[in-house]
Amino acid sequence: MSINMNEIDFPAVSYEQWKEAAIKSLKGKPFESLFTKTIEGVTLQPLYTQEMLIEKLGDQLEKQVSTIRALQYSNSVQAAQIIYGDNEQEFFERLKDSVERGNGIISIDSRVLEWNDNNLTELATYLVKYPFKLYVYDKSILDVFDKIPESDRANVKGYIVSNEPVELQDYPNVRTNGANTVPYHNEGAHVVQELALTLALAAKYAEKSESFESFANKFFVNFAIDTHFFQEISKLRAFKVLWKAFAKAYDAKAVPVPVLAETSLRSFSKYDIYVNLLRAGNEAFSALIGGADAITVYPYDVLTKPTDQSIRIARNVVLVLKEESFVDDVLDPAGGSYFIETLTREYVEKAWKLFLKIQEAGGIDEYENSGKLKAALEEVYNERIKQVETRKHSLIGTNIYANPADELQTETNPLYADIKRLAIPFEKLREQYGQAKPKVSILTYGKLKEFKPRADFVKGFFATAGIVPEQSGEIESIEEAKNWLAQTDADYVVIAATNEQTKEIVPALLEAKKENVILDVAGKYPEEEAEWLSKGVNGFIYLGQNIVEKLTGLLESLKEVQR
Repeated sequence: MSINMNEIDFPAVSYEQWKEAAIKSLKGKPFESLFTKTIEGVTLQPLYTQEMLIEKLGDQLEKQVSTIRALQYSNSVQAAQIIYGDNEQEFFERLKDSVERGNGIISIDSRVLEWNDNNLTELATYLVKYPFKLYVYDKSILDVFDKIPESDRANVKGYIVSNEPVELQDYPNVRTNGANTVPYHNEGAHVVQELALTLALAAKYAEKSESFESFANKFFVNFAIDTHFFQEISKLRAFKVLWKAFAKAYDAKAVPVPVLAETSLRSFSKYDIYVNLLRAGNEAFSALIGGADAITVYPYDVLTKPTDQSIRIARNVVLVLKEESFVDDVLDPAGGSYFIETLTREYVEKAWKLFLKIQEAGGIDEYENSGKLKAALEEVYNERIKQVETRKHSLIGTNIYANPADELQTETNPLYADIKRLAIPFEKLREQYGQAKPKVSILTYGKLKEFKPRADFVKGFFATAGIVPEQSGEIESIEEAKNWLAQTDADYVVIAATNEQTKEIVPALLEAKKENVILDVAGKYPEEEAEWLSKGVNGFIYLGQNIVEKLTGLLESLKEVQR
């Protein structure tokens, strides 16, 4: 019997009906457990409906959508890959290869080479032909513009990313007023802060310009895109709404400005580096859907040393997404999404309030000089680290599903060494455990099906430090457990069993434990905790625990025992 799906009608279901079904499926857990509070203070709903969107935006919905679409700068996204090279020859070979293989915008970090007349002259020949994006840390790279013939200068197109606007004469198509929030992002900034700081930078540059029109014609934004897919889409869309409001505050009409995006390095790790490729692909796709005009994808091994393969893959991420998804053929592909439109609006409201707060404090320079910006970013950064260390936020291959066999690459790319990456505490932890090399064992009590969940959890817990614990195998009697514990040569033992079995065997095992063996228990036992700790249990391992604090403390305990 075949079913014709065209003849099947699905009955409409109300939000209340869905909620009732959801509560039943939760089996006692509160419905509120489905809600997610973001680091920006926005509560994400488990389901968004048309009614909820209309209630949130009302007649502002059409204005929001039309604003975002009207302020799209370009019709097609460009790959803007950074060119790497250990020397001039390698740099220019890779530069030539990149433009031949689809790199639409030449991106150059000024720190990659020591610039001189010869290499600046060669670089100038490329800047005449291709759009560019220059990250200016070493101002000597700006001498390249003196190498370009005056007759060609009007045709030169590009962006200069620097701490302060750069003054260029005779280059009408080079944008130099860039609101670059990537440094704030790398310090921990969340979406609302990034958007507000973008406007604050824009206000600073606008006030120094002859007119709003002259400022806007030189203005662009540069965002880092994090792993939170829908939030990052909403961030880019929210900027366009905020940009219109910003222009209105200056009694000016908002004109489209370029939105440049680059994948976030704060989510990158030196371990399990191929996961960085997945992160970058996810981030690039959200930038594409969000309406970015150019996307820079960092190679998966950029924290150490990019290879020809990783550079090629990074460039192709944008090209494949652009050509295969057909998103590039759609104007504002996220438009009308109940979730994204609602989130866009929430970001607009929160970012505008924070922007006004920064302006009331005297503008971004005063806000930064007073220490308020640093304190705000540190607060968010510390919360991010806490979420990673407790696994509230997952870093695949780092704080969860870590591969203990991975070896840390000793080489460090100095260009990105100072970024406050979320994986750093775990990288340091693995380095410390790699030096200490403690012998860790799990005393698995009972049948396999009884102890396996906790034993697997403990194995995953220690995998984050690069440790593979040994397991005792099935132990089914207290005497057998005592004998095993008395004979083990492990420095540290964790008991993995059911709650009932654990309560039964811990008192007996404390009597058999050697003084130089540290004993922990897998699970939480609030009623027994004080007594067990007083009698020799070192501590506990459980879900939601701060992994870095626990394992760092364990190393200190091991040092004390070994003295």
